[in-house]
Amino acid sequence: MKNLSDKLPNIGTTIFTTMSQLAHECNAINLGQGFPDFPMDETLINAVSKAMQDGHNQYAHMNGVPALTNAIAEKIKKLYSVEFDAATQITITPGATYAIYTALTTILIPGDEVIVFEPAYDSYIPNIEINGAIPVLIPLSFPTYHIPWEKVKEKINTKTKAIIINSPQNPTGAVLSKEDMETLQKITEGTSIFIISDEVYEHLIFDGLQHETIIKYPGMMERSFACFSFGKTYHCTGWKMGYCVGGKELMKAFRKVHQYNAFCTNSFIQYALADYLQNENAYRTLPNIMQQKRDYFLQCMQQTRFKPLPSHGSYFQCYNYAHMNDENDLAFAKRITREFGVATIPLSSFYKNGRDDKVLRFCFAKKEETLFNAAERLKEV
Repeated sequence: MKNLSDKLPNIGTTIFTTMSQLAHECNAINLGQGFPDFPMDETLINAVSKAMQDGHNQYAHMNGVPALTNAIAEKIKKLYSVEFDAATQITITPGATYAIYTALTTILIPGDEVIVFEPAYDSYIPNIEINGAIPVLIPLSFPTYHIPWEKVKEKINTKTKAIIINSPQNPTGAVLSKEDMETLQKITEGTSIFIISDEVYEHLIFDGLQHETIIKYPGMMERSFACFSFGKTYHCTGWKMGYCVGGKELMKAFRKVHQYNAFCTNSFIQYALADYLQNENAYRTLPNIMQQKRDYFLQCMQQTRFKPLPSHGSYFQCYNYAHMNDENDLAFAKRITREFGVATIPLSSFYKNGRDDKVLRFCFAKKEETLFNAAERLKEV
C-alpha cells in the first residue's frame, strides 16, 4: 500500500506458526510450540465458571481486580520475603508478552539501545524496534548458554537504556544463578539502566535450583519490570493472563501506556485466579511435576541419536544433531516433521542473524504417551 509505512519491514510469519501449520498438514506430533497437551486443574475451570455465574462479566479495574493483585502481593511475600503494594506496584495484563511490550514502550525512545541475549524469545527484538530503539545482541555461551558478562560490560554505553533477562530461559532452559544476578547488579549499579526481567517460567525450575527473581534485589528492582505468566504456571496458555511488578514510579508510567492499549483483562478469570492462588500446593509442586516430564523425555530420547543440552527450567529441552548431518536446522526440522511426524523448533529462529549450531528445541510439557510416541518416531531419524 502506497501510504503504508511498515514499522517491522523485516518481520514475516513466525516460526511457531510455520511449524505448527506444517505439523497439522503432516499429522505430526507437535513438540514445537510451548503449550501443554494435558488437562489443567478442573478446580480452576470451575472457579472461572462460578465467577461468570456470579456476575463478574464487566470491565475490570485497569490495574487488575484488587482480590487478585492482593493475592499476588501475598504470594510474593511468602516466596521471596519481599513486600509490594498491590495497588501501586502490580498490574494484571493480558499475558506476559504484553507486559514485556508495555514495559519496553514505557521506557524507550528512538535511538535507545537495549541489550538482548541470544537465542532470545521472539518478541523482544520486534518490541524494541517498533519503538525506534536498537537491539544490541550478545550471544549466550554455547552449549551451556551462560551470559558472557565481560561482553556485557563492553556493550554498555551512554545509549544503553535497558537489559532484558529471562530465567528460566526460552528457548534453552538455562537458569540465572545468584552469582549472575549479583554480577548484573554490580554492572548496573549507579546507572539509570532499566532491567526487563522475563520470569514466565518462575515455577518451572529443576534440579534443586532456586529461582533468582529480580524481586529479591531491591537495588535493581526499583528500576526494573518483572513479568510473569499465569498461563505457564497453571497450564492455561490460551487464557493470555499475566502480570507485571515494578517500582511505584515505573508502574505509574507503565499504566499510562497500558490504559490506552488493552486497558484491562477479563474480570471473571481474575476472580477465579484470586481464589486459586490460595492453593499454594498448585505452584509449589510444579517444579517436581515438570522435572519428571523432562527426565522422562530424556530417558526416551536416549534411544535416539540426538544429544541433549543442559536444561534446568522452562517447558523446553534443546538437542544437538551436529554429529548426525550437516543440514541447516530449519531444513532438518521441516524434514523431520514431514518424514518422521515430529515437529520441533530450529534454534536459529531465535537469532537475528540465523546462527545455526545444529540445535532443535523440543517442548516436553506433554503427556507421557505423547513424549514416548515422539521419541519412538525420532529413533528412525
